[in-house]
Amino acid sequence: MEKEAKIKRQVQEQFGKNANAYVTSETHAKGEDLPLIIEWTQPQPEWVVLDVATGGGHVAKTLAPHCKWVVATDLTGPMLEAARAAHQAAGLRNIGYTVADAERLPFLADSFDAVLCRIAAHHFPNPGAFVQEAARVLRPGGVFVFIDNIVPDSEEISSFINRFEAMRDPSHVRCLSRTEWISLVEQAGLSVQRERQRKKRFSFPEWVARTSESREQEKAVEQLLIHASKDIHDYMGVTLIDGRVAGHEIDEWGEMRDAHMVGIGSCTIGSAGRM
Repeated sequence: MEKEAKIKRQVQEQFGKNANAYVTSETHAKGEDLPLIIEWTQPQPEWVVLDVATGGGHVAKTLAPHCKWVVATDLTGPMLEAARAAHQAAGLRNIGYTVADAERLPFLADSFDAVLCRIAAHHFPNPGAFVQEAARVLRPGGVFVFIDNIVPDSEEISSFINRFEAMRDPSHVRCLSRTEWISLVEQAGLSVQRERQRKKRFSFPEWVARTSESREQEKAVEQLLIHASKDIHDYMGVTLIDGRVAGHEIDEWGEMRDAHMVGIGSCTIGSAGRM
């Protein structure tokens, strides 16, 4: 428990001091997965929706025009404040804000028509508890949409990617594989209905600077990647220019599920649902 508490304090510290950067981040604010969320979720005007670990508030902002009410939660108060300021500046008035742990959601069972979580779960110490909570608060017939970075089943590559991510961002816990996420979803009584996997390409200098504390830290992360194996370079699409890392890729997986019978759920990676 102390280890989990320490991780969550790191998350609050890391995102609290970088809150505005995540609101304005092009990767988070304009990802091609945002329109996909609308396509998969098919939100209705009477719906009440939960955005778990909202970060910069981009999912809540995307859904708000289509729903009655959106609840945006985050473990980090300053992140919620930054997201709320951006939403208010955009004229959105149907979003509420709650500081909440994704693994202990402070809501009654069957409270939401849809639950979404985008590019956040790799910061959760207990992702299985998060999926169980998402299933619990979904109403019968609800939809769960989930998107996060994933790693391959290869132990060498997955271990490297998680080490690489944690060196750049101490609040990183672990990217899971597609296989692991499907198992967690099924254990929660949900089943994957739709899924999509894509490569996301990053400008390495911008990516590493977003969370680094010093130039020395940035250099250490870069050197780790430069000296990685050819298999890792190939998998991560590493681009070197004049001996420096110019860009790299990360796998993103999304799933969606919706349920057709009481007691049976379905999910889409990137999105999922319950009935």
